[in-house]
Amino acid sequence: MSKREISGVLLLDKPLGLTSNAALQKVKSLFHSGKAGHTGTLDPLATGLLPVCLGEATKFSQALLDAGKSYQAVVKLGETTSTGDSEGEILLTRIVDASRSQVEKALKRLLGNIEQIPPMYSALKHRGKPLYAYARQGKHVERVPRKVHIETLQLDDMSRHDLKLTIRCSKGTYIRVLAQDLGEMLGCGAHLKALRRTQVGPFDLHEARTLRQLETMNLQQRDANLLPIDSLLVALPKILLDDGNCGNFLQGNTITLTASPSCGTVRIYNMKQRLIGIGEITQQGKIKPKRLIVKNSPQS
Repeated sequence: MSKREISGVLLLDKPLGLTSNAALQKVKSLFHSGKAGHTGTLDPLATGLLPVCLGEATKFSQALLDAGKSYQAVVKLGETTSTGDSEGEILLTRIVDASRSQVEKALKRLLGNIEQIPPMYSALKHRGKPLYAYARQGKHVERVPRKVHIETLQLDDMSRHDLKLTIRCSKGTYIRVLAQDLGEMLGCGAHLKALRRTQVGPFDLHEARTLRQLETMNLQQRDANLLPIDSLLVALPKILLDDGNCGNFLQGNTITLTASPSCGTVRIYNMKQRLIGIGEITQQGKIKPKRLIVKNSPQS
């Protein structure tokens, strides 16, 4: 079947052992979509929510790349690995002698605005090449610490060696690094044993579909699982344009309205309540086109 012009957002429950890009390619194939992109990498070790944008929705994926995320994590105490997770080689084993109160105190120290040094085994690029490529060659690259925000870090359960945590954090947070830092605070070392992403921005894992579920559906049933493009933009103020202003906006022209929200990004609709793009309101109260939807589909 040839590629289709289909637009929308699929909430995928990514399986264990599959890279985010491999999952993306499977979704792209199942929907016969010519254009697709995901909104935040999950390592092969991780499972859970991976929003996939198809067609025109890819133009607005940045909204989710910048969004906060929630995870359920299992941290194994007493073992430090080369990658910071269970896929790496065990480098050091130490005795675990941490009480629940010690763990909870350490977790509180990791809340709020903190700095993380990106791990060598990550997709972050240095001179056009991902860091993991250097790591596999045994090379070390100096990394600049990054500021992230940890909103929630809750201890759900604890055994002698495993901690089950619920985490709500900003974009760019490395849960592996969080696990390693926690282990060092407790004096026993640690690595990330398992990870499941449960929320991305306004989207929740319970709304997601697995690849197996999608494979059992016909094309029409798969399409019914696509969310509209503007589901990515619910946090933005909404502006409705009449036919004249709508035409000018779609031609890339800045337009003036008698009343508009204060400066910032807004989502723009035509009189039929169809999303046509997003715009930026200037200090002069004009709306400048930022991203436009060129081809509409039933899912847009």
